[in-house]
Amino acid sequence: MPEQRIKVLVVDDSALIRHLLTEILSADPGIEVVGVASDPFIAREKIKRLSPDVITLDVEMPRMDGLQFLRNIMRLRPMPVVMVSSLTQAGAAVTLEALELGAVDFVAKPEVDVAEGIKAYADDLIEKVKAASVANVSRLASEVEHKKVASKKAKKTALNFGTTDKILAIGASTGGTEAIREVLQGLPADTPGTVIVQHIPGMFSSAFAKRMDGCSEMTVCEAEDGMRVLHGHVYIAPGGKHLRLRRDGARYYCVVDETEPVNRHRPSADVLFESVAREMGKNAMCVLLTGMGKDGAAGMLAMREAGALTLAQDEASSVVWGMPGAAYQLGAVQELLPLKKIAPRLSELYHASKASKELAVVKGH
Repeated sequence: MPEQRIKVLVVDDSALIRHLLTEILSADPGIEVVGVASDPFIAREKIKRLSPDVITLDVEMPRMDGLQFLRNIMRLRPMPVVMVSSLTQAGAAVTLEALELGAVDFVAKPEVDVAEGIKAYADDLIEKVKAASVANVSRLASEVEHKKVASKKAKKTALNFGTTDKILAIGASTGGTEAIREVLQGLPADTPGTVIVQHIPGMFSSAFAKRMDGCSEMTVCEAEDGMRVLHGHVYIAPGGKHLRLRRDGARYYCVVDETEPVNRHRPSADVLFESVAREMGKNAMCVLLTGMGKDGAAGMLAMREAGALTLAQDEASSVVWGMPGAAYQLGAVQELLPLKKIAPRLSELYHASKASKELAVVKGH
């Protein structure tokens, strides 16, 4: 029996973009574009009639914007949605809001006059549509119900944090922006220096860091080359660049570069984790969150073998259980946890190790 094809509805007000997306998706034997729509009202009728498995949705459209339509979809008929967004600061802000509202992932608008790079774009779009078709959308929809979309800025504690005594390294991809938010919201201000890789384009990482700073007790910023890693601070890898950790005596610094992609990603979680394993050894904690592919699995294994504590998000709470699943299969994961339990467990593990260290110092005297 032939494998059932993924049914896709393309929603975009540009006839040219509709044609291009349809052409790209239809070239894959596993995908069938069952319809196109130029605005949300036409799309609504086609959803009822065609029952697509995945929708690609333009952020900006006439009559009803993409965000409002996405809200309606997630409330009335939750289904996998891949947003199509412009790579601008304004586009980044709207796209991050769409991910908060339950979109599975996003792609940039194709540059119709640029033939170069269209193959890579097509591969990315097809991969994201396929991942979306098996995404845990019911989890996304229930999260939206319980979440305040407009986050109130968390109160920052007025402490002057010095050198971190431990490092927390986090990696994520599909569904990761909201999973990272959940973890950071649950971590106290005295959390060790935290370094994060989220697969995201360059234009989006700065907006994402600002958004996370607004909902965390810690200070969150986009990492820059040479930045010192401090206690109570979070450093997010810039889109399109790798983030590594470098040790200099008792201090740790961010290394940001544009060396070759790893696992087709830059930033790559493997690159970050392997540097943390090398520089921190057992004085580190590692978390792999939802995401397609296997980036971070080998790096997490290196961290575990170096003595670090390793946690991963479980399948039931993941949007796509690719990266954490791959790490689990490799034997890199010490604890598999639902998303809501990761932050409390990290705090518990850190404070237990801190108390143990303090006790050893007391006994030594």
